[in-house]
Amino acid sequence: MHAQSPIVRRKSRQIHVGKVPVGGDAPISVQSMTNTDTLDVAATVAQIRQLEAAGADIVRVSVPDMDAAEAFGRIKREVEVPLVADIHFDYKIALRVAELGVDCLRINPGNIGREERVRAVVNAARDNGIPIRIGVNAGSLEKDLQKKYGEPTPAALVESAMRHIDHLDRLDFPDFKVSVKASDVFMAVAAYRELATRIEQPLHLGITEAGGLRSGTVKSSIGLGMLLMDGIGDTIRVSLAADPVEEIKVGFDMLKSLKLRAKGINFIACPSCSRQNFDVIGTMNALEERLEDVMTPLDVSVIGCVVNGPGEAKETDVGLTGGSPANLVYLDGKPASKLRNDHLVDDLERLIRDKVREKQQAEQDVIARDA
Repeated sequence: MHAQSPIVRRKSRQIHVGKVPVGGDAPISVQSMTNTDTLDVAATVAQIRQLEAAGADIVRVSVPDMDAAEAFGRIKREVEVPLVADIHFDYKIALRVAELGVDCLRINPGNIGREERVRAVVNAARDNGIPIRIGVNAGSLEKDLQKKYGEPTPAALVESAMRHIDHLDRLDFPDFKVSVKASDVFMAVAAYRELATRIEQPLHLGITEAGGLRSGTVKSSIGLGMLLMDGIGDTIRVSLAADPVEEIKVGFDMLKSLKLRAKGINFIACPSCSRQNFDVIGTMNALEERLEDVMTPLDVSVIGCVVNGPGEAKETDVGLTGGSPANLVYLDGKPASKLRNDHLVDDLERLIRDKVREKQQAEQDVIARDA
């Protein structure tokens, strides 16, 4: 019961970050960044695994010095998800992590130094099949651009990006993606829209330093939502001052709301009112917590009364409509059973997990039939 998104995506050149395709007709990938000390290999590996369990497609790790580069190599051997090394200024760090199996280099070629250093990094990337991410940030624009524009502007962000891109173009290296992030929504959106017309490479979307969990989610949803609705964006990172796992959850919720990704449960729930026949808010909080492990796409509606409940339930895989003396459950849009409030969450969780298993089995049957 998953409708196709009406959004027509911008055509971009496809690159590969490890096993994950970015750009072209690939699904929009969701990524985050570790906030542990990279030198603490155990803690960083543990956090990466948490991000992977939440559905992260790609994870970025800061590599500020050569000691961190060696730690990165040990981290890389212990995880499955593709890793991006975040590197600034020292080109030797990029060369080292390229040897250690990095899946993508996040550098700004203009910050690496002399042309021969940039060439060395690009050659290492080319030889090892590693793409590069150019990351421009309003908070760290080049001094001459700050002087030229007086303050960060969309034009300044795009000019900075094009400078870095020119380095790679001169070295005939097209396998890169670009971000032009700002904490100001209007600035970031305008910069991405302009850059999207200038290059064919994939774009990494983000509203940088967006804020805490609530305010950052709102700001990112507005900014990234505007761009995604335009068909712009090939991979996203929701930057939150919160547990990085929350960035992954918000990112997928954002893409699900635009029907650009289907992963995990898409809940439709009413805000609750005096008509409700069960505790909608408590039920939703419990279901979201219990079903975080589900990655199979599923639409579930939880509506407290019969006004909108049946209509929503008929469009979802599992639907709950409040009623008296019992609540009505719909499966695949058809009335199926009734549930009382006594064990409502337990019973509904069981029905949802049954539906998940049914979908998984159907997918396996299709794979077996096509093999």
